[in-house]
Amino acid sequence: MKDDSYFGIKGYTPTSLVDWPDKICSVVFFGGCTFRCPYCHNSSLVLHPDTLEDLSLEAILSHIESRSKWIDGVTVTGGEPTARRALPDFLSLLRQRSIPVKLDTNGSNPSLLEQLIENDLVAAVYMDVKAPLDRRLYSLVAGTAVIPETIQRSIDILKRSSIEIVFRTTVAPGLVAERELYEIRRSLGEVDVFLVQRFRNGATLDPKLSQLPEFPEERFQRMRACYEVRRRSTQYPWPFSIQGAEAIGEKTPFLAAALQHAYEH
Repeated sequence: MKDDSYFGIKGYTPTSLVDWPDKICSVVFFGGCTFRCPYCHNSSLVLHPDTLEDLSLEAILSHIESRSKWIDGVTVTGGEPTARRALPDFLSLLRQRSIPVKLDTNGSNPSLLEQLIENDLVAAVYMDVKAPLDRRLYSLVAGTAVIPETIQRSIDILKRSSIEIVFRTTVAPGLVAERELYEIRRSLGEVDVFLVQRFRNGATLDPKLSQLPEFPEERFQRMRACYEVRRRSTQYPWPFSIQGAEAIGEKTPFLAAALQHAYEH
């Protein structure tokens, strides 16, 4: 078996009730990332993974195996797991132990993503769509140059697959709000699940964003009501209501039009 530095596992959470909806899972964190999202809360994993200790692969696998009757699977996250060439080897070790895997990804490595799905190494993929598929906007939110066609290819691969797929977008003042969500939803087309996530101004990768006010709760819930899609059941509550749509329409006509589009598609 290759050594721990090859795998580059930097964090391990034995039990999580929130990382894989409707499931109890363990969580494995890989170091390194292809993006530099300014609102990221895992800056040490992204910017300085080499300063973090490589956890023992043998110990993690042993612990997961010992708990296989009590967990439903493992969430593999980061950083960006597909930035690690060791990822297929790690997932193969989990498959040998009949452990289902949910993969978190930013969609920057569609070739590897396709390989993992074709080889049945993942049971679910949750992809973060950072911004509308415009080179300037996407690169701004990702904090590095991004080719939108690469992201689109990952989206297309996931939409063709038969595994559990969830798309997610984080809304952040000055970066992604209602208009951007509208464009993202239009680009995604018909999907089973699209979630809107809240920006938190805690310890962000870009310190300036830690001083930025978060969206008010009412506005955040309106964005969820307008743009989230939940054709497949998850533990997340669905906030849409006709009364809510009418209230949105009274306050902002643009949101009302976007809601009609989102709800119909």
